Amino acid sequence: MQNKGLVKLFAILFGLVSLYQLSFTFKAKQIENQAEETAISKIPDTEDDYRSKRSMEEASYLEAIATDTVFNIGIAKFTYNEVKQKAMNLGLDLKGGINVILQVSVKDILKGLANNTKDPVFNKALDDASELQKDSQNTYLEDFFVAFDKIKGDTKLASPDIFYTKALDGEINGNMADEEVKGIIETKIDESIVSAFEVLRKRIDEFGVTSPNIQRLGSSGRILVELPGVKDIERATSLLQSTAQLEFWDAYKGEQFFNFLGQANEVLKDVVAPKTETAEQEPNDVEDATDSAIDDLLGDATTDSTEVATVNPIFDLIKGQGYQGGPVIARFAIKDKETVLKYLNMPQVRALLPAEMRYAKFAFGKPKKNSEIVDLYALIGNRDNTPELSGAVVTDARNQFGPTGKSEVSMQMNAKGAKIWEEMTGKAYSQGSQIAIVLDDVVYSAPGVTTGPIAGGSSSISGDFTLNEAIDLANVLRAGKLPASADIISSTVVGPSLGQEAIDSGKMSFMIALALVLIWMVFYYGKAGAFADVAMLLNILLIFGILSGLGAVLTLPGIAGIVLTIGMSVDANVLIFERIREELTKGKGQKEAIKDGFSNALSSILDANITTGLTALILFVFGTGPIKGFATTLLIGIMTSLFTAIFITRLLVDWYANKGGKLDFSTAITKNLFRNINIEFLSKRKIAYIISGVFIVLSLGSLFTNGLDQGVDFVGGRTYQVRFAQDVSASEISATLADAFGSADAKTVGDANQLKITTKYKVNEASAEVDEEIRLKLYNTLQSHLSGVSYEDFIDLNDVNKQVGLMESFKVSPTIADDIKQASFWAILGSLIVVFLYILFRFKKWQYSLGAVVAVFHDVVIVLGVFSLTYRFMPFSMEIDQAFIAAILTVIGYSLNDTVVVFDRIREFFNEHTSWNFEKVVNVSLSSTLSRTLNTSLTTLVVLLAIFIFGGDSIRGFMFALIVGVVVGTYSSLFIATPIMYDSVKKLEDKKKS
Repeated sequence: MQNKGLVKLFAILFGLVSLYQLSFTFKAKQIENQAEETAISKIPDTEDDYRSKRSMEEASYLEAIATDTVFNIGIAKFTYNEVKQKAMNLGLDLKGGINVILQVSVKDILKGLANNTKDPVFNKALDDASELQKDSQNTYLEDFFVAFDKIKGDTKLASPDIFYTKALDGEINGNMADEEVKGIIETKIDESIVSAFEVLRKRIDEFGVTSPNIQRLGSSGRILVELPGVKDIERATSLLQSTAQLEFWDAYKGEQFFNFLGQANEVLKDVVAPKTETAEQEPNDVEDATDSAIDDLLGDATTDSTEVATVNPIFDLIKGQGYQGGPVIARFAIKDKETVLKYLNMPQVRALLPAEMRYAKFAFGKPKKNSEIVDLYALIGNRDNTPELSGAVVTDARNQFGPTGKSEVSMQMNAKGAKIWEEMTGKAYSQGSQIAIVLDDVVYSAPGVTTGPIAGGSSSISGDFTLNEAIDLANVLRAGKLPASADIISSTVVGPSLGQEAIDSGKMSFMIALALVLIWMVFYYGKAGAFADVAMLLNILLIFGILSGLGAVLTLPGIAGIVLTIGMSVDANVLIFERIREELTKGKGQKEAIKDGFSNALSSILDANITTGLTALILFVFGTGPIKGFATTLLIGIMTSLFTAIFITRLLVDWYANKGGKLDFSTAITKNLFRNINIEFLSKRKIAYIISGVFIVLSLGSLFTNGLDQGVDFVGGRTYQVRFAQDVSASEISATLADAFGSADAKTVGDANQLKITTKYKVNEASAEVDEEIRLKLYNTLQSHLSGVSYEDFIDLNDVNKQVGLMESFKVSPTIADDIKQASFWAILGSLIVVFLYILFRFKKWQYSLGAVVAVFHDVVIVLGVFSLTYRFMPFSMEIDQAFIAAILTVIGYSLNDTVVVFDRIREFFNEHTSWNFEKVVNVSLSSTLSRTLNTSLTTLVVLLAIFIFGGDSIRGFMFALIVGVVVGTYSSLFIATPIMYDSVKKLEDKKKS
């Protein structure tokens, strides 16, 4: 090998740089442990809400040292912020946190651009577009245009009732054709989504998350947000979904609506209340009913709304009333909010309002902490339903402590806002009324003005805030409002306790797999195996160093990718050592055999790694989240494996040989293994075709009848991983949940006290309110199995040592599930096409490509068939999700790896032994590579089994797919790919002869 000095220098520098990069990870972990210990020492677990307080204390500790020098390397000094920035990033599955895809409502943006028009064609097109989206791959805007064109008749997009509005005057005029308007609307939508992206980015920047990731996904209005390490999940989701639509409204006094409530109650009896027989005389007129209603309102009306016979639709829901002269009309249970608003906004009910109140806007307040009761307000509205003052005038917002010592948010307005605010507060002062401060249709506070008009534009929001709530509210107000609502259509939430378990299981699987491979190489190849082990350890160091240096995210599938890379590294060394053994068998001297062995193996190594690299690249392009992490580590591993196997192993072997050492590349036990093997593989191909045919028919039959256990990735829905105090029966829990959710499925994951629960209940609704409703329903249904755990503790994901309750959640809307399914299809199809073309390019004959692709198709169908046949009774999850698609692509890469090595040998022997017939060339080639094939397959299987057994529940199905794939792929490279290639070549030759 030439340029040995350069290779040595490069290896040393590469290793030192990797150690340098990894040192920041160790230092950051050390500092974070110190922060955690400090928080524990200051805040005992006997304090209320101690987890949140500890989290804040940790954050305060780290913030205090953020710019302090904490790490010295030689003369270089680094602050904590710099150390943290250079440390390796852990993914959600290892660190806990949240990964969401937000869908900015293009429908809301369109409504805003059309000034909330009542035009029936426009609004029907919006509704039709929403229906189309359920099964469409188009963006919402594209489907809106399709829907509009279908029903528009003579209506134009540029009509005054649609987009020819004051807001768009100068850009759209009444003479424009629809196609011209569509281009302008597309631009406006894109600008709004960019605005939403920037607002969210500002919020996240101020949230204080380490290594957040936010990116737009195409032009669909979707925004991906990853917040690894976030412990307060509820706080994070609230931050992301809050529209921050701040408004200031004058408020009515509560007593002004007593008569109205009585009248509404009577009207609603005939509309919504069931007819009931009663011994008491019903009031004969509305006036009597009103007097009775006021008595109920001011008394103790506490009838539970869940009673079967509801006599008073409104009053039976009332849980209390406000103070005289205050803005609160009445108090209701949080669970009845939607019902009450629905009642009060019915046309026949609103018709009861006095003329001067006909534009009243009903809104509920912000619930107090640990309270199930919420206040109802009436705001003084107008024909356009617009507030007197909006949050657009707010220039700054800060959290502070008010006169009572409670957290609140102070705001500063611009000159225009300050003038209107002074007028509003002056009017409220003179009339003794209140001003409601409303954020996202929730009344946060409704203070009276007691000191006269407020000049200068200063104001504050109070509302029984915790410190974090005040910080977050100030944050969203500073960042500005979203141009439209943003719903979470896909989310992965992992608690830190589950993340720590994943780290522990990942470490164990990694160490066991590594130890087994290291031992095997020495057992099989003796001293040469030890040199391969040194190269492999350097390979691992380089992988982690590059991951850290690139700022890539390490995930549990990423660890699996690294461990799989170990197997690939072994494969390269096995190819080299087997070729050296062949050269030694031919009688060549040691140095010459080493030189020729490395040279002859190079082609096979490059072809095998390039085909695997191509599938990994496709996986990287189409994958998301942890799967992209798997592809990243696999791609890095392929490059470092090539470097260490070709150059580092060669350096060590040459060094030992040059100093006179003897290398047999085997041990006493393995010396004669697979020597002089001559198996007539092609003579057995018909039997192999029959066996494979039976498996394929069984697989296809099961796929058409049993189907596959599709995860929410592909069908939409919500999945919750719940841990119980004792073992539970999955079937019994499924039956119980079915009563509550209509349909639900529970599967044991790992131990018998842990279930993965999946439901499609309200699958098309993505709001935070529906998420909360489903979590509450889940808790209530499972409560008897949770050993007294409270709802707050059940959903709390802050606890690093959590043992019972919700551990992880996952949500995918049907729309994005369709997109994932389509992307997965294209990923598999794309990999097959790319591989076909690469093999055609390398081997110059389409028959080689055909054999490889048929073998890959054979492997994929059988892996799918095994999953279809066994998923009902396997003791681990076998859901078909994105991780499974990653496994399929990896199987494709591995199968091709084996096949290409065989093809490479066939090509070599075909050119070398021109006197042999083609059948002999193929049989001898298969026999001569058998040692390498079985050795590599066995080593890879050992690695995969170690991960399967010790690597954690979340990737067990993923590993099982790889294990089946390796076994089937090894078989197909010997008995399917090569025979198919041989038969197609033979058929072509026979045709030419005839």
